[in-house]
Amino acid sequence: MNYCSKCGALVTLEIPPGDDRPRYICRGCGEIHYQNPKIVVGCLPQWEDRILLCRRNIEPQKGMWTLPAGYLENGETVSDGARRETWEESGAMVEDLLPYLLFDVVHVNQIYLMFRARLQTPEFKTTQESAEVALLREEEIPWDRIAFRAIENTLRRYFYDRPCGQFPFRIRRIQKKPAPE
Repeated sequence: MNYCSKCGALVTLEIPPGDDRPRYICRGCGEIHYQNPKIVVGCLPQWEDRILLCRRNIEPQKGMWTLPAGYLENGETVSDGARRETWEESGAMVEDLLPYLLFDVVHVNQIYLMFRARLQTPEFKTTQESAEVALLREEEIPWDRIAFRAIENTLRRYFYDRPCGQFPFRIRRIQKKPAPE
């Protein structure tokens, strides 16, 4: 950030009085600009014993598989955002959304909230964002081609929970991968 969104003056990164972390502060009007994590919402869409997955047609991770998920928009609830992302990425309609996993991804300033959801019908399609969309059984999932760790963790947790039919809400942290030596 270089300029104040309120008055257009230059901003500097410094710790404001009474605060404990650097913030962008306007040199002109004194406005403090807080930067907050991005919220990613998504669904684990279920149809019978299968899960809907999308092969990404956009970066990052183009060509890799994911659950439908994306950034929450202003003015929408988390469940509405997850529903919208599922539609945008797969053309599928979901219902009965239940919060399932929340991931703190602190190293990239993101929070993932994943819902379990039921497909209204087994109808879906490719979209601008997804080169391929498929309903897959556990043994058909391309585990070595999953785009994001939050998505892989969601899938693995679901298949771990499914035999007992209990899907408690959990909060997990995804750590930064260590740099290769």
